[in-house]
Amino acid sequence: MTSGTQALDKTPSPDAAENNAFFPSPYSLSQYTASKTDFDGTTYPNPYKEGKWKVLMIATDERYILMTNGKMFSTGNHPVEMLLPMHHMDQAGFEIDIATLSGNPAKLELWAMPNEDEAVQSTYRKYLPKLKQPLKLSDVLEQSLGSDSPYIAVFVPGGHGVLACIPQSKEVKQVLKWAMDHDKYIVTLCHGPSCLLSAAVDEDPADYPFKGYEICVFPDSLDKGANLAIGYMPGPLPWLVGESLEKLGVKVLNEGIDGSCHTDRKLITGDSPLASNNIGKLAAAALLKEVGL
Repeated sequence: MTSGTQALDKTPSPDAAENNAFFPSPYSLSQYTASKTDFDGTTYPNPYKEGKWKVLMIATDERYILMTNGKMFSTGNHPVEMLLPMHHMDQAGFEIDIATLSGNPAKLELWAMPNEDEAVQSTYRKYLPKLKQPLKLSDVLEQSLGSDSPYIAVFVPGGHGVLACIPQSKEVKQVLKWAMDHDKYIVTLCHGPSCLLSAAVDEDPADYPFKGYEICVFPDSLDKGANLAIGYMPGPLPWLVGESLEKLGVKVLNEGIDGSCHTDRKLITGDSPLASNNIGKLAAAALLKEVGL
């Protein structure tokens, strides 16, 4: 007998808003999404209250990625990978400013939204105005990144949409350089670590600042295999995150996805949506320690 899950279509679903564009298949969504996350109820009884330090989140404002077969993947920021880490940092007392490259609204993969998860939903409601009207990253660079910057950390969430422009952005490169030069935390997970590629733009690979760092990241094997087989993506990606980082001397620690996170100096990374709760707690704890709490 065929189960209900097995009977679901593995063909990517058409996106009527764009030519030859597709959302993940019904089957893949049954495997990769859920109505609730693994949020464990963690609270922060002694949160940061002074209000000086904030977190800068760089979100993607791109919806579509052109695959090698000419089809478009309709993607964006993964809501769990964005909102659950945000929830922890926000509850720990650190307000989050949201920026995109263009200043246009952040794009979310709402098909992955856990609609019955109050931790995620409450954070979404709180930050929706900033998601709709984010800062422009070039303005942040000009006005807010210096020795007296209010930012204690930079957060780049995952979702395949991050691959569209962020890894090639000279502005993201400048933000990461500022973070490293001023000893700030960089927090990123799943496909988000592709942002680290921006540090190599127009640079000699021998001088790559993250060479020798160890990270967790979404496995290339899944983007080359299961994500195609179950129709999560409508075709092969034009390049792979782990492979590109490894060529620059970054060491990828994980082979699969089980929620693993890793801290190397002040770079905190996670392997997938399953790492969202763990990386949020890691980041919140690190930032609270940074301010002496």
